[in-house]
This record gives sequence, structure tokens and C-alpha cells, in this order.
Amino acid sequence: MEKRDGVENAFVKDAAASEKDLPRKDAGPDTAPEEYRALRHIWELLHQPRIPELDDTLADIPLLREIHRELAEIRQVMKSYTSWELEQNIESRGILPGYLKAFQSNLRHIIWRIQIVRQGDMTPQSRSMGAFSDTFNRMVQQLDMALKELREKEEKLLSMTENLQQEVSQRDSVVEALQESESRFRYLAGHDALTGALNRRSFIERATIELQAAITQNRICCLAIMDIDHFKLFNDRHDHLAGDEALRHVVKVMSAYLRKMDFMGRYGGEEFVFFFQGTDLETGHIVCERVRKNLASAPLELESGPVHITASFGVTMTTLEEFDAPPEGANFSLSSSEIIRKLVDRADKALYQAKKAGRNRVVSYHGGLEDRPAHDGGVETVEHDKEAL
Repeated sequence: MEKRDGVENAFVKDAAASEKDLPRKDAGPDTAPEEYRALRHIWELLHQPRIPELDDTLADIPLLREIHRELAEIRQVMKSYTSWELEQNIESRGILPGYLKAFQSNLRHIIWRIQIVRQGDMTPQSRSMGAFSDTFNRMVQQLDMALKELREKEEKLLSMTENLQQEVSQRDSVVEALQESESRFRYLAGHDALTGALNRRSFIERATIELQAAITQNRICCLAIMDIDHFKLFNDRHDHLAGDEALRHVVKVMSAYLRKMDFMGRYGGEEFVFFFQGTDLETGHIVCERVRKNLASAPLELESGPVHITASFGVTMTTLEEFDAPPEGANFSLSSSEIIRKLVDRADKALYQAKKAGRNRVVSYHGGLEDRPAHDGGVETVEHDKEAL
């Protein structure tokens, strides 16, 4: 809009400058007033911003009326061209209208070519507009080359992105596999590969930690050792694969009677060890007795038929007094790991008595600063020499 106003302002200035050279009404004796008015009207059609009206006297002149119509139409058409409005039809005939029609056709062709290029088609060439065609065609060729280079770069970028995504995916897969392997190795390092129970080292480590927490919170704990009865004879009679099945069967039965806070481990061969938190000796004995009975009543199904398995248990516990009691002749308390070793030794002695008494039974060891016999609550107790804890 501002550009159009600027063009019209330029027309006004040019018209004002040309008007100075227009002959005056009294410029010559041979100039008739009507002829002068006709010439001036034509001049105003060519130079004034607005189309002048043709007065009634001049309108009676047919040739002037036709000139007025054609020049007014040419003005309107050319004015529409300044804003690229090319849809207006030119009804007049002659040289000037013909030139305008040709110019309009060229402008439409330019717009059409621009629309084609805009749609991405760079193949059509313009040859009907002289030097402008050459310039336009070169511009289209350069644009086509630039777009091709851009597409090539885009394809390379997409390819690089896909490769990078594949590398990231492969790396993630490797990392995931490594994490799974690490988790698996960590599990295998802490568990018995055959039964899934904690191995001996992991059991001792966890029991030491839990015992230290129990000492801090003044809670008693119970530890038990279990040994499968006549396991060597079982292997000799049924083979070692059946022995492996027996070990897995025993762990499955025993795990069903453990609380979430309790845990078990394979101590070696056919021996398993249990840690019961916050449990006294009598309760630990009862739990082991329940496990023993259910194990004896749950036969292992082999191809040769069902086989009953029994086990012997040795149970012991800590007391709050033992947590602070120094060894005999010493002025310091035992560490958690040392207490665990003492508990294992006690439970093992009770287990020995269970085997000695005929197997398939639970024997409890009452320990303290002095080992004393105790028969409360039906708990079978084994007496030993003094063992300071």
C-alpha cells in the first residue's frame, strides 16, 4: 500500500511539472477553446492521479469519447499491475491495449513459473521474456542446485542420525547385557548355584551385619544348623543327580517356613544354616521341629519312586548379656563376626548330639557365660564345658 501511494505521489509531481508546459487557453489565435479543452482533457488523462470527468460538451465528440474510455481503461489496468492484480480483462483494442495484454501475459507467466518452482519443479524453462528469462532461469538453476545440496546434506544427516541411533541402541543393549551379567555374577557370587540359597561366605557376612543391628537394638537372635541324614548313603543308592534334586527339594521345603526377615544358607555339602531374628531358643527349636516334620512327610519324587528325606538340627541363641560379656581373662567384648563363629560352633555341637541320639530330631544348645542344663518348655538341651562368649 505504501509502495502504491509512493507511485501515485510520483505521478502527481510529474503531472505538476508537465502542466507548466501545457498551452494556455489564450496561447494562440488559431487555438479554439474547444480544441484546447479536448487536448487538456487528454493531458489530464495521461498525467493526473484521478481520472477526469468528460463534460457534456466534450462528450458529444465521438472520437474524444472513445479516447477517454480507452485511456481510462488503460489507466485502471496499469494501476492494478502495480499491486500484481492480473485478473482484470482488457476490452479495448489497438496498439496500447495489445502491449498491455502482452505485458499482462508475461506477468502471469512469471507468477506461474514462480508457483511451479515453489512446488519444487525446476525443469520448465522460460524463454519468452528475453533477458529476464535468462536471469530467471539462472536463478531457478541456482535454487535447484542449492536445494539438491540441501537434500544431500539432509540425507547425510538422517543417515548419521540413524547410525547414531543404532550405535546408541547397541550401546544400550551392551550396557543392559553387562548390567544383567553383573547382577547375575553378583547373585552367583553370593548364592549357591545348585540350590539358590546363600553360600557360606554370604551367609556369614549377612549374619554378622544382622547381629550387629541386633546388638544395637538389644534383640536376641537364634541360629540353627541342619544336616540331611545319611546323605552319602542316599547318593550311593540313587546317584548324585538325585542327590542334587534332594538338596533343591530340602531348600524348597525349608524356605516355606522362613519369615522375610529370616534367611538361610548352604554351609557345605548337605549342611544348611539358618538365622532367625528376634527369636528365642524355644521358638527357634519349635520352628526347626516344624521344618523337620514337614520335610519328613514330604517325599522327593524320583523316577524310581518317592523317597523320604529326614534331617537333624542343632539350635542355639544369643542373649543380651552375651553381647557385652568379655572372653575369659580379657577386658574387651567379642566382635559380631566372632560371636557368629561361636554361635555356629554351638549349633554344630547340638547337631552332633542330634545325630548321636539317632538323627531326625532337633537339639537345642543353651549357651551363656556358663553352659547350664535346661529342660523348660520341652526343649532338648545339651550340656558342654564352659565356653565364654
